[in-house]
Amino acid sequence: MLTIDVVSDVVCPWCFVGKRRLEAALKMRPEITAQIRFHPFFLDPTVPREGKPRIDYITQKFGGSDKITDGHRRLIEIGKTVGIDFHFEKIERQPNTLDAHRLIHWAQEAGQGGPVKEKLMSMFFVEGADLTDLDVLASAAKAGGLDPAQVKRDLATDKDSELIRKQAQAASASGVGGVPFFVFGNKYALSGAHEPESIVGAIDQAMGGGAPEAA
Repeated sequence: MLTIDVVSDVVCPWCFVGKRRLEAALKMRPEITAQIRFHPFFLDPTVPREGKPRIDYITQKFGGSDKITDGHRRLIEIGKTVGIDFHFEKIERQPNTLDAHRLIHWAQEAGQGGPVKEKLMSMFFVEGADLTDLDVLASAAKAGGLDPAQVKRDLATDKDSELIRKQAQAASASGVGGVPFFVFGNKYALSGAHEPESIVGAIDQAMGGGAPEAA
């Protein structure tokens, strides 16, 4: 059993690419049983709980939508290679992702973190869904077999909010400055959405033992 810890945010497009590339890498090592554990990270912790207009977020963070056009074009092309149909033009609101991370945490407790994480990223980047909308989050909960009504009730409270904040802070305090960030078997760390072949190399290194390394 290989434990793979993944630090990422659901509104990080490279994290979506990294997730798909990790899955592709694991298919290249079918003999390995992996346990993937997702950990929260706030790409922009200053976004208010209710979210904000995407155009305002882009303007304040990058100086205008024209500043990220090339980056989006590149991601759209890269997305095609891993089966992601990015539609950045559909995104109208930039969400605060605390509630999304709470949902992933609950899904992970039920052994269904992967499907819920995938659904949230797909809803945001492909459909342009607002991840601060409780109905949207409840819909994503179905992907992991969670009870949507119970999820909405829990999201309406502060349940595990402080836990998620502390986990995100711990990731930053440990030196994670960018995501996605992967740790394989507590031995080998890999930062960035590397190609599957590079991820396979990290998996092999972790399975081979040795002292912790980072790349």
